[in-house]
Amino acid sequence: MRALVPARRPGDLTEIEEIDAPAPGDHEALIRVTEFSLNRADLLYLRSGTAGFRPGVDAAGVVAAAAADGSGPEPGTRVAFHLPSGGAAAEFVAVPADRLARIPDAVPAATAAAIPLSGLVAAQLLQAAGPLAGTTVLGTGMGGGVGQFVTQLAVAAGARVIAVVEPGQPAEHLAATGAEVIRDLAELPDGSVDLVLESVGGPLGSAAVHKLRTAGLLLWFGQAGGEPLHPDFFEVLGAGQALTLRQFVFGDNPRAGRDLEELFALVADGRLRVEIGHRHDWSHTPRLLEEMAHGRLRGKAVLAVASDRELSEGCSTVTA
Repeated sequence: MRALVPARRPGDLTEIEEIDAPAPGDHEALIRVTEFSLNRADLLYLRSGTAGFRPGVDAAGVVAAAAADGSGPEPGTRVAFHLPSGGAAAEFVAVPADRLARIPDAVPAATAAAIPLSGLVAAQLLQAAGPLAGTTVLGTGMGGGVGQFVTQLAVAAGARVIAVVEPGQPAEHLAATGAEVIRDLAELPDGSVDLVLESVGGPLGSAAVHKLRTAGLLLWFGQAGGEPLHPDFFEVLGAGQALTLRQFVFGDNPRAGRDLEELFALVADGRLRVEIGHRHDWSHTPRLLEEMAHGRLRGKAVLAVASDRELSEGCSTVTA
């Protein structure tokens, strides 16, 4: 079968190659993958040369063979899933049955493929934040997949959401989710927000600390800018603030499939929108990873496991 693997040639991160088809265990279903989406995890693992990693932690497809132990969806069922170990950017993949989430008829497979990791992180992050009704939330680094779900879910929970977006980066899709967009953190008065969701680090993340009201909470869930947070203790003390800084790390859990089905239900009901900024076949993966590395991706990138020719001919590998 064909699969996306780390590239051996210089200049690209991935290439398509023939590899052995998977042999599912008793509790694993064999999935014919139709689409997968790109996540920052793919970029980071590929850049670091993590041994054994193949791209694709989020994907959608059709059950080709059900799990031998009788668990999970039956053959022919449309499903999506999050696979932390990667490898879903392939024609077939073996997936534990309890990781599979059934896709409602009203939800396109490409939309479902864009949701898993970003949607699950957003849901867990807001659960960690506590009740949001009537609060003001400041988010950094909200331009990617997680941000679009965080803003929508927080607004739906009754929060006022402010997203700071650096000059030159797209922001229209964030405004469409109900967030207020600012380009310069200086536009926001110090001590004016209840919660900061921080994923950039460096000067921006450090400055966001001062926007918290007394007893505010900063949830630190990433460092996309590559620099650590460095808030000044005495500046915070001089401002009379008392705050909590809590690190958030996404935890894989055994009910991921059920959590995903809840997110899919919101999409089917029109209560959650998915911004797909790039829709191509999987040969475009190296270019899109490069765009991601430079912060130029708007919304999610969803790639079909097929060539442009196969897509134009309506090949069965990309229909569900």
